[in-house]
Amino acid sequence: MARHKTASPTNKELAILCILWNNGPSTVRQVNEEMNKRQRTGYTTTLKLMQIMTEKGIVVRDDSKFQHIYKPAISEEKTQNQVVGDLLEKVFSGSAEKLVMRALSAKKVSAKELSKIKKMIAKIEEK
Repeated sequence: MARHKTASPTNKELAILCILWNNGPSTVRQVNEEMNKRQRTGYTTTLKLMQIMTEKGIVVRDDSKFQHIYKPAISEEKTQNQVVGDLLEKVFSGSAEKLVMRALSAKKVSAKELSKIKKMIAKIEEK
């Protein structure tokens, strides 16, 4: 039975996507080894998650070789935009101001990050 595509990947799915974005196309074993560096996860759990992600269209599987190779079906940037958009609506009632203010007050921002943020705001104001 095919699953419906979800608005945003779950936390576990995001962890797998991050591994695939950082390491490139990988086998379940490779992903599982990386996941175990952060939190103990069984191989079959990782396999099931990646099978579900394939059904949902989050990853694609190349099964032309003995070992199946998985890669993200969606870009990191697109996923980040989707997750932030969902967060914006669910938690901040669509207010970008509240989201940005909370993000800036949640942890110390480096001078370099602050400079980039200012440049981004200036670029938006030019439009």
